[in-house]
Parts: sequence; structure tokens; C-alpha cells
Amino acid sequence: MIILFGVFIRYNEESDPHWSEYRRAKNISSDIENDFYFRYPSFQDVHVMIFVGFGFLMTFLKRYSFGAVGFNFLIAAFGLQWALLMQGWFHSLDYTDGKIKIGIENLINADFCVAGCLIAYGAVLGKVSPVQLMVLTLFGITLFAVEEYIILDLIHARDAGGSMVIHTFGGYYGLSISWMLYRPNLDQSSHLQGSVYHSDVFAMIGTLFLWMFWPSFNSAVTDHGDGQHRAVINTYLALASTVLTTVAISSLFQKHGKLDMVHIQNSTLAGGVAVGTAAEFMLMPYGSLIVGFCCGIISTLGYIYLTPFMEKYLKIQDTCGIHNLHAMPGVIGGVVGAITAAAASESVYGTEGLINTFDFEGDFKNVAPRRQGGLQAAGLCVAICFGVGGGIIVGCILRLPIWGDPADDNCFNDEPYWELPDDEESIPPILQYNNHTHNKDIGEEQQINHDPIRSPLAPSYAPLHRHLKGGGDAIQARDMNPRRGDKNRAFTPSHRKDPLSGTL
Repeated sequence: MIILFGVFIRYNEESDPHWSEYRRAKNISSDIENDFYFRYPSFQDVHVMIFVGFGFLMTFLKRYSFGAVGFNFLIAAFGLQWALLMQGWFHSLDYTDGKIKIGIENLINADFCVAGCLIAYGAVLGKVSPVQLMVLTLFGITLFAVEEYIILDLIHARDAGGSMVIHTFGGYYGLSISWMLYRPNLDQSSHLQGSVYHSDVFAMIGTLFLWMFWPSFNSAVTDHGDGQHRAVINTYLALASTVLTTVAISSLFQKHGKLDMVHIQNSTLAGGVAVGTAAEFMLMPYGSLIVGFCCGIISTLGYIYLTPFMEKYLKIQDTCGIHNLHAMPGVIGGVVGAITAAAASESVYGTEGLINTFDFEGDFKNVAPRRQGGLQAAGLCVAICFGVGGGIIVGCILRLPIWGDPADDNCFNDEPYWELPDDEESIPPILQYNNHTHNKDIGEEQQINHDPIRSPLAPSYAPLHRHLKGGGDAIQARDMNPRRGDKNRAFTPSHRKDPLSGTL
């Protein structure tokens, strides 16, 4: 990687020391007009989503939190470097010197590229080795760069928030790999394929980071001005609508009207995925609410019915349910984008606004809005084909028995790949200091029937009373009230007026 960067990667004109000369040549009045000042806030938001949002969202598994955050960190750091090269060769290559010129927008696009692979990781979470993840990322970044170039440059589809390019591709890429890596005996690890209270709380942290920063994700690379402003508003409203719908549907379909944390962690984000393609279009605020409403229903019902169906009948073991959070909402986003583009008109956008929004310039100067809708649909088809086809090919490669993948009974477990700290809660209780252990038989029965990890028994000093002279009516204990000068005082029952006479 270092050699490739040394040969190909250079700073672009806005990050080069010759910026002052470039600014004068282009009649740029101030350094404030450097693209860095416009893009960096959005870049930071997207960066947090990649490393914190996606990482913590996948920590829901009770014994795979290290792998969720750590391997997310690994493949994101590797992927963004490879993405700068792959995307640079397609979009930022300077043919005068053969160098790739990078700036702040390239960093944002590299994060977008990595997002597709992190989505795919969600489908195989806990079932693959770190080496397999690196291979998945290597090929995933390459496929992403190619399909992105075809969709955005050759077909000329618009996809500001990546509903098609990122989510649809990443979703079906991961699902296809999971299909190829199907494990018929995965039930041997079924006791680990679930969450505990604190792991769901950590996953919810990832959800909240993603939910808050998704407007930045969908608007990060749009044109400055009204388009970027519109993208934030549309995403903001779609996300809010999805939350309400998800809560309603989850409560409606769960027993006793309770909420399922899986739905709240995932389906509440589906609106941000679906509004991505049309984020900068004139979707209108009510249209954004409709998109969020529909995605909340479809995504939540997908978790309830579709995920079990896919595992049972289609042999697709989708650990994180990416089909419901990314793949289906991504397809919905592509359809919404195609319809919105086809319905565009000068009366709504204005002549200049129509040109700027859909980039009707150069070879695409005479493209009509209705034809643009067809191009959007074609872009969606390309994303699905690359995701499914590429996933099957990469899945075949990952099936080779050379990658050190975990055994069926070791999936969803950090132990094969991480040094784990001593878990104090795993220490078995001392029987003679637990309640109701007056004899060995009762103690052994209690030790077998009680889980010390989930609810450790409270210590009891009842057995000590039998060793106290005078009936054990008092225990010498430390008084934790700092206002009292006497730090050790005897607790004496109210029916005893005489001082403590018994001693240990």
C-alpha cells in the first residue's frame, strides 16, 4: 500500500502549497472558499458514522463485541486506503502526470466506499475470520469503484446519499456472500447468537450516532447551496417519520404490545437509507415523511417475517438483518429517485435549477427528465447485479479452506481471535456465603440451577451467626456514615437493652 501511494497519490490543487497561486489564477478571493471549509464538517460526521456508528451498531451479540468494533476498525482503515486508489483511478486521475490528486471530497468518497463493505460485514458478522474480512473488503472496494463509475459517470444517474451505489450494492453483496458461506450446523452456536442487556445498550449508541449524522451522510457530496440544504431537510424528516412508524409496528406485532430492541436499533434508520437517492431532488417535505413511513413498515416487518424465512428456505443467514436495513430500503430509494426524477419539470425546479440538480451538461445536455428517470432505474439494476454477482464470486473464493474461519460451535465468539480479559462475574459463588446453603446438598443444587453470570447471588452472613456467642444478635460492622466519629459500632436489636456480651 505504501508503494502504491508513493507512486500514484498526490495532493490536489486545494491541498497543495501552490494553492495561493491557484487562487489568484482562478480569481478566488479568500482561503475560505477552499473546499475544505465546506466539506470538512460533513466529512467528520461521515467518519464518525463509519467507525463509531457501524462499529457499535454491531455490538449486540453477547460475546462478539470485540470483533464487532475491532474488525470494523480494521476493515475500515484498510478499505479507505484501497478506496482512495481505486476511486482515484476512475475519478481523480490527472492524465498529464499519471497521478491521483486527492482532497477532502476524496476522503468522503473513500468513507462511502468503505460503508458498502461494512454493510456486507453485517451479513456475515461472527462467522468469518479477519483474513476473510480483508479479502471481502479488497474485492468489495474494487467492485464498488467499478459499479460507482458505471452508475454515476457512464449511465449518469444521480445518487447523492448512495441508496443504490452504497446500500443496495453493499446489502446484496453481503447477502450473496452469506448465501455462499451457508452453515447448516450454525445452531451449535445458537446460544451465542443473541444479546444481553448491556450489549443492546451499546448497539443503541451506534444507532443514535448513525441517526444523528445521517443528514450529513446524504448531503456530504452534493452541490453547495440549495441542493445540500434540501438533502439535509429531506433526510431529517424521513428519519423522524421512520422512528414513529417503527415503534408503532414493533409494538403492534410483538406480544403484549412490547417493543423489540432489534427493530429500534435498525429499522429506525431505514428512512435515511431510502431517501438517499432523491435527497437533493424536490421530494417535498411530505414526500420525505411518506418515504420514512413506508420504510419503517417494510423494514420492521422484514425483521419479523422475512429474515427467518430467508434463513429457513433460502439458506441466507443474515446476522444483522442487512436485507431489512440496507438492501430493501436501498431498492426503495432507487425507485423513489427514478419516479422523482421522471416527474421533474422546469416549473418546479426552474431552468437553471433543473440543470444543476441533474447535471444536464456536456454529453447529457439534452436529456429530458423522463429519460433521466429511466437512467435512474438502470443504475439501480446495475447496483443489484454487481452486488449479487460480485458476492457470489467472492463467496466462492471465501469458501476455500485456507482462511482460518471459525468452527460452527465457535461462531459469534471473540475467543478464537481475541485475548479476553478475566471476567470477574464468571467466578463461581462461594457456597457457604450464599443464602439458603445450610447444607451441602442444597448448596450444590443451588450452584447448578443458578447462573452466576447473569444474576450473581447476594452475599449473606447468615451462616456466621451460628458461630457467635450469645446467639449472634449483633455483628461488628463498619459504619459507612462519614459524619459519625465512631467508625465501628455494634448493631444491637431493639429488644436487647444490655450491652453486647457475646464475642467471636
